[in-house]
Amino acid sequence: MPVRRLPPLRALEAFVRIVRLGSARAAADELGLSPSALSRRVANLEDFIGKKLFTRAHQTMKLTDDGRVFYDAVAPHLEALALAVEGQSENHSLLRLHLGVLPLFGSQRLFPRLPELRKLHPRLHLDIDTGPHLENRVGDTLDCAIILTRTPDESFHSVQLDHNLVHAICSPELAAELGNVPDVEKLAKQTFLIHNELPDSFGAWKEALGISNLEPAAIDHYDSGQLILEAAAQGLGIAIMHDDHFRRAADKRITQLYNVSVESPYSYWFVCRPKALETRPVRLFHDWLSQARL
Repeated sequence: MPVRRLPPLRALEAFVRIVRLGSARAAADELGLSPSALSRRVANLEDFIGKKLFTRAHQTMKLTDDGRVFYDAVAPHLEALALAVEGQSENHSLLRLHLGVLPLFGSQRLFPRLPELRKLHPRLHLDIDTGPHLENRVGDTLDCAIILTRTPDESFHSVQLDHNLVHAICSPELAAELGNVPDVEKLAKQTFLIHNELPDSFGAWKEALGISNLEPAAIDHYDSGQLILEAAAQGLGIAIMHDDHFRRAADKRITQLYNVSVESPYSYWFVCRPKALETRPVRLFHDWLSQARL
C-alpha cells in the first residue's frame, strides 16, 4: 500500500501551538522562531492543504472557520501519535506534574478518581502541594493548580470545574435550637465559621435569607475545609460551606441549617500558564480533568 503524503510536521507543530497558546508571538517564543519564520511554516501548511487557516492583519493571526475545522480534526490524531511514539520509546522516565490543590477538593474529589488517571497514563506522577497562595505560584513552583475563586486571572488558561450552592452547616442539636425559620436575634449569638477562600459566601447567604444586617457574636476563619466541617460537627459554630463538600462528607453529625438555595460566588477552576499546555504532563492532566467531571 502506498504511503500517504504527510504535511510538514514542523508546520503542524507551529499551527497547533498558535491555536493552543492563542498568540502567534507566544508560539514563536516557545519554538524559538522569529515571527516571519513562524508565518512561513503556517503558509507552507496552508499551501499543502489548500485552505487559509488564519486571517492576518496588523501582525495578528486569527483562526478562520476552515482553521478551526482543521484543528478539531487534526489535534486528536497528533495526540494519539505522541502517545504511540511514547509507548514505543525506550525512555521510560516518569512524567512529573507539580499540582496545587486545596485539601478538601483533593480528598473528596480528586483522589478517589486518581486510579483512573494512573491506569490511563501510568508514567504520569503527581507532586501534590496544598500550601497557601496556589494561584500566585502557578508557573513558578507549580505547573498548574485547582483553585477556588470567582474568576481566575485572565493571563491563565482556565477551565471551570463546577458551580456551587452555599449552605450553612451545623450540628443537628444546634439546628434544632435555632429552628426552621431564620431568627436574627438567635443567629446574632452564634459563631460563624468561614473558609479563607470563601470570604464573600457569608454575605451571599445573609442576603439570600434577607438578613444582611446580621452581626454574629464571632466569625472564626479557617484555611481547611475539612477542619471547618469537623468544627461544625463538634458544635463550635455554623459553617458556611459549599453544598458539594457537605454532600460528599456524608457526616451524620452535621446538617443543613434552613432549606434555602444560595448561589455561590465561587467555583473550582483548573489554571495553568498557556505555555504550560505544551508540556506533556500538564496536557495529559488537563485533558483528563476536562473529561473526568470530578
